[in-house]
Amino acid sequence: MKKNLVVYYSRTGNTKAVAEAIHEALKGPKEILPLDKVIGLSGHNIIFIGFPVQSHSVPYAVEAFLKNIPAGQKIALFSTHGSLPGDRLSREAVEHAAILAGGAKVMGTFTCRGKVSLPALEVLAKSPEHEAWADMAASASTHPDASDLEDARSFARWVSTLAAHHQA
Repeated sequence: MKKNLVVYYSRTGNTKAVAEAIHEALKGPKEILPLDKVIGLSGHNIIFIGFPVQSHSVPYAVEAFLKNIPAGQKIALFSTHGSLPGDRLSREAVEHAAILAGGAKVMGTFTCRGKVSLPALEVLAKSPEHEAWADMAASASTHPDASDLEDARSFARWVSTLAAHHQA
């Protein structure tokens, strides 16, 4: 039986916490690894790939990883961000990630807020073009919270069910 793989890139711990919640919710054989520890991408049922939205986009390390996913591989994308839920910038980052994955089958996407580091907020608040975003991002300081993590677990169960109905 193929196992599910949860891969994450996290700098502050937000994306790692969401990855752990997703991993916890998955049934059957499964594995969780930070992005830099992944060796092979074949032989997996679903690969859940998580990243923080940085500079309104996908971090470079994640871009390179996504470009190497085999065509036809089932994936699910998740991200953490400082924006308000449903904000255009967080949606665009996940959409960009799906495009980078090329021929992979995107089974679903999930985003939630995550606290932004204080040094990053301080730098952004000094920049006129980022001042409003920095104010908005400051309100993400308690995320991901218990509700966000439960939503991530629900996402994992939903994607698993969906993938089971779309066997290759």
